[in-house]
Order: sequence, then C-alpha cells, then structure tokens
Amino acid sequence: MKTTYLKLSLSAVLLLGTFSCKKGEASASEIKAYETTDSAAVPITDSISSAASTHVKDKQFIKTADVNMEVKDVYEATVSIEKSVQELGGFVTHSNLTSNVVSENTYNTSGEEAMLIKKYQTENTMQVRVPAEKLGEFLALVNDKKLFLNSRIIHAEDVTFDIKYAEMEGTRIKKTGDNISKLKATKDKVELDDQNMSEGNLQKLANMNTGNDLQYSTIDLYIKEPQLRIAEIAVTNITNIDNKYKFNFIYDAKNAFVEGFYLIQKITVGLITAWPFVLIIAAVIYFLRKRKTIKPEQPKISES
Repeated sequence: MKTTYLKLSLSAVLLLGTFSCKKGEASASEIKAYETTDSAAVPITDSISSAASTHVKDKQFIKTADVNMEVKDVYEATVSIEKSVQELGGFVTHSNLTSNVVSENTYNTSGEEAMLIKKYQTENTMQVRVPAEKLGEFLALVNDKKLFLNSRIIHAEDVTFDIKYAEMEGTRIKKTGDNISKLKATKDKVELDDQNMSEGNLQKLANMNTGNDLQYSTIDLYIKEPQLRIAEIAVTNITNIDNKYKFNFIYDAKNAFVEGFYLIQKITVGLITAWPFVLIIAAVIYFLRKRKTIKPEQPKISES
C-alpha cells in the first residue's frame, strides 16, 4: 500500500515537473516571439520617432502627428513643406497663412510722401496627409526647417481589432440580407431589407474611411516666426491732401445759397400742407377778438 502511494506521488511530481518545464518553454517562446516582433520596428533616430515608423507583425496602425514649431521664414517653410508633401505622394488639405499686425503707424516724410510702418508676426496653420509608410521621412524633412520645436505629438492607434470587428459585422450584415431574401414579399420584408442595406452602406463607408486613414497619415502643423517683422511701405501724405481739398469758399457759398433756397421751398410746402391747422387757428383768433369787441360795458355807479 505504501509502495503504491509512493509510486503515485512520484508520478505526480514527475508530471508536475514536466508541465512546469513545458510552461517555461512556452513563456520563453512567447517572449522570444515578442522580441522578434518588436525588433521589426524601425530603429529610433534623432529625427524620426519610433511611433511614426512602427511596424508590428499582424498589427495595423492609424498614425497621426501634431507639430508646433518656430521657423525663420513662415512663407518659405510653407512652400517647402507643400513641395515635400507633393514629392512624397501626399496632399495638403488646409493651409491658413496669416500676418498678425501688432502695430501700424504712418510717418510723413515730405509734403506729398509718407512711410507706413507695420510690425507683424506671420504664422500658418496647416493640415497635410502623406502615405503612412513615409510619415517618418516627412517628419524628418519638417524637422530640418525648425528654429525651435515647441511640441511634437505622434500617435499610432492600433485598429487591428476594429478591422476584425468590421469584417465580422460585414459577414453578419450579409447573412442577415440572405435571411431576409428568403422571407415572403411583405411590407415588413421591404422595411427590413431597407434597414439592412442602410446598415451595410454605413459599414462600407466606415471601412473606406478606416482604409483611407491607414493609407494616409494626417499631420497638423503650426509654424510661426519667433520675432516680429517690420514692413516699410511708401504711401501718400494724406494730411496735405485733406488740407488741400478741405475747404473751398466759392463752392461752399454757392452750395449754401442753393440749399437755403431749397429750405425756403420746403418750409413753404410744409405750411401749405398744414393749411387746415392754420385755418382752425385763424378762426379761433377771429372769434376770440369778436367776443372781446361785443362784450357789454359795466354800468357806472353814481356818487351820492
């Protein structure tokens, strides 16, 4: 009995040891696989982030970036960035280059000329899209244009499971459509079929949008110049021009006489328009005066 118990215990220990060894081998193989997968990513360099060039087996990423930096010349940098985007096979979706005027003053330099001095700062807000596999290369080109990098945010969103779910949803929608087609032609069948088609169209649109985001990375760029610029613009001395034509006695006197004549006409026409009121007032005055005229005299009191 004891011998049997010892044999069973020994067998259990051996099985447990074998299981532990296999488990250890499995864990080691998983770590090795992870290291192999991770090593597939592009090495980090000074100008390319690993997030911008991530490549992992059986994984799909939607990559985006947000760059905020200062450059020597915003216009020159904008043209260079747009050219780089085109060369990489991408396109610009938004570019808003503006010069924000801080102050503006005019200084007269002669009787006819003046100088307009503007202090301004130029900036540009851009959005571009480049092929996802060239995001790192594009960021490296942009990095060469910077004087100072305020911030750079790179995001790689893992959408592998979203894509798998979309595939399963597509299969479900197709199966639902097949089941609906087997029903008898009724009003309910038409409504179900219409609803299923609408859901299918939405799923197709979502798949197209995801596919587009996988193919092209979106980069938001904000670039500005670190210091104010000064623009000197030659203009006309408007002060002398205003003084030259500010007052003309002969013209103004003639115009005043004409306007006075028109004023008399307007007053006359206004009085004619108000003739009923004038007639009423005249009648009231007439009757008041007539009543005063026929008022009886008070009898005189004789003195005793």
